[in-house]
Amino acid sequence: MNGPIRQLATALFVGLAVLVAAVTWIQVVQANEFRDDPRNTRVITARVGRERGTIITADGVVAAMSAPNQDDPQVFTRQYPEGDLYAHVVGYSTALFGDTGIEASRAAELTSDRDSTISGVINALLGGDLRPQGLRLTVDHALQTTAYEALAGQIGAVVAIDPTTGAVLAMASNPTFDPNLLTGFNAGPQGAALENDPDRPLLNRAAQETYNPGSTFKTVTAAAALESGVAGPATPFPNEFRVELPGSTATISNAGGRRCGDGATVTLTTAFVLSCNTVFAVLGIEVGPEALVGQAEALGFNTEPATTDFRAVASAIPEAASFENADAALAQTAIGERDVRATPLQMAIIAATVANGGQLMEPYLVAEVFNADAEVEETSAPTPLGRAFSPATAEALSEMMEGVVTSGTGQRATVSGVRIGGKTGTAETPGDAPHAWFIGYGPVDAAPGEPQIAIAVLIESGGAVGATATGGTLAAPIARAVLAEFFSNGS
Repeated sequence: MNGPIRQLATALFVGLAVLVAAVTWIQVVQANEFRDDPRNTRVITARVGRERGTIITADGVVAAMSAPNQDDPQVFTRQYPEGDLYAHVVGYSTALFGDTGIEASRAAELTSDRDSTISGVINALLGGDLRPQGLRLTVDHALQTTAYEALAGQIGAVVAIDPTTGAVLAMASNPTFDPNLLTGFNAGPQGAALENDPDRPLLNRAAQETYNPGSTFKTVTAAAALESGVAGPATPFPNEFRVELPGSTATISNAGGRRCGDGATVTLTTAFVLSCNTVFAVLGIEVGPEALVGQAEALGFNTEPATTDFRAVASAIPEAASFENADAALAQTAIGERDVRATPLQMAIIAATVANGGQLMEPYLVAEVFNADAEVEETSAPTPLGRAFSPATAEALSEMMEGVVTSGTGQRATVSGVRIGGKTGTAETPGDAPHAWFIGYGPVDAAPGEPQIAIAVLIESGGAVGATATGGTLAAPIARAVLAEFFSNGS
């Protein structure tokens, strides 16, 4: 074979190899991307031609369903009977905008096999049920409604969790939107309006946005101090109204520039109950970055929450090494300011972990999967994620948190006849009103097997109150409304 023929053969071989590689890449590696792209007209045809399963709440309220077209029973319209109430939990399944929420994470169960795909054909040949499965959520309709109404149009979020299982009992984010507006073929303008809305109604603030947690983070700092043996509930600290931060001209003061009660010293418990910034700034330095960051990470910071039912972003705290020779930054972090950021979901998990004796649980939204005949085929089991701190630390934190509600900054979260523990937070935001927080749980004295609830409430930038907002005045009453609803139903 002469040179030109060899060159031609080599070129043809290389060209063929490139073609095979390109086809393989598109059909194998990028297949799902092209298949699921809402601009794919075959996807639109498949969506309207396939029935999706029903999604109901824990107490049987229909949150999503497929309705057949009167003129063509093979064409279905996805409907959301409760409108905007479950928009961020259930999400939506649309031809133009794809799937979100539970509609996306549980698409395999919700989608009918009545089509011409290979899996559908094989399932039919094997005599399988081609009808879609349905889902029962862990969310309680009354709690969800109460949480949404308690937000009263303010920008923020509420998350409620069963501490012993991790089941999400309520997840409300405001502003919200009506997914029914996105299901039609002419929904482009509505979708564009939602995407361009400066209040970001499509964002699930409960799990997909982080904020400075303010004094609610003192729960983590106290846990680190108790676990490391640096301090106990009765350990005394200087009762200062302001402390100067080492190596800095900055200072940290208590709310109102006051001392925490009378006397030259104050105990850790009193400092927690009255939310003394000065004590916790000093405590953070004494605990040290390794213990503080380690405790936060044991509770889930710097890791995306281990849940497959919904998308959640990681809460964040700087790595321990970043605090070397930076005690001022460590002190600010210890009171939930500076660079520490958390989702409402994360803060609800912290409250739930205290209630659960230090045991961290995976949050989940789907309780059961049932077939078209309403027979349960799969039941979700609670998943422990590890121990964040000892039962002794949990007990000490519980006593301090109860003090916050009975005699401290969280008294507006009081529920008659029920022992509630909590922690308020007022997170300063540069150039804006503070974020108002409350985390808590009850009953504090729950007997084994008795239902419990843990909660986190966040109101962005002071809500309707503005610059005068605090966690105790704005977020705690919202928590109280949800907690009262939970206990009024004998849950």
